[in-house]
Amino acid sequence: MKKLNSIIAVTLLVFTFLSCNKEEISPNNHTSGELSTKIVDFPYESLNEDEKSSLTFMREEEYLAYDVYVTLNNKWGVNIFKNISESELTHTNAIMTLLNKYGLSDPADNHSVGKFIDSGLQQLYNQLVEKGKISQLEAFKVGATIEDLDIFDLNNWIAKVDNQDIKFVFQNLNKGSRNHLRSFYNQIISNGGVYLAQFISQEELDIIKNSPRETGF
Repeated sequence: MKKLNSIIAVTLLVFTFLSCNKEEISPNNHTSGELSTKIVDFPYESLNEDEKSSLTFMREEEYLAYDVYVTLNNKWGVNIFKNISESELTHTNAIMTLLNKYGLSDPADNHSVGKFIDSGLQQLYNQLVEKGKISQLEAFKVGATIEDLDIFDLNNWIAKVDNQDIKFVFQNLNKGSRNHLRSFYNQIISNGGVYLAQFISQEELDIIKNSPRETGF
């Protein structure tokens, strides 16, 4: 009986460890309310055209990530898509808070999954979903591609914006995207695949995949 109990205990311990695998956990560390308060607490500053464009574009790009991951989770039922999609929803909601703060129109108002105002994002969504439905490995590569693009775009916008609240949000979104890229990259390697940088440099990808996870939202 003691031996049986020991086996059961070890089995439960292993199951708990696997269930809590870091690759399956969303890196979201803030509730929406806490995050909104942080954003609103920054001073109100005038916006230049780059800052307006950055908020409009990234609002939909973060929704693209969310929509693709929800769709691929429905196809494959793999936890990484469910958990990271929840983080992406936090990302796009953070940008919505900024849009509301500055009285800008929301391009994703009444958003429907897979529908985008930006024609480039619409085309990209269609291509990524089609590719992600081929196999789980291709789905993981789609996830890495999205985060690769997200980091590239955020890096470019961060270099152009001055407002403290926008920088705060974009820098934290970048941390989240790097964490997501690490997770998808590890899944690709674990499943015998290869992923090379498509938007950021290979050097930046190598630094990201070989560095520890970051705290952000």
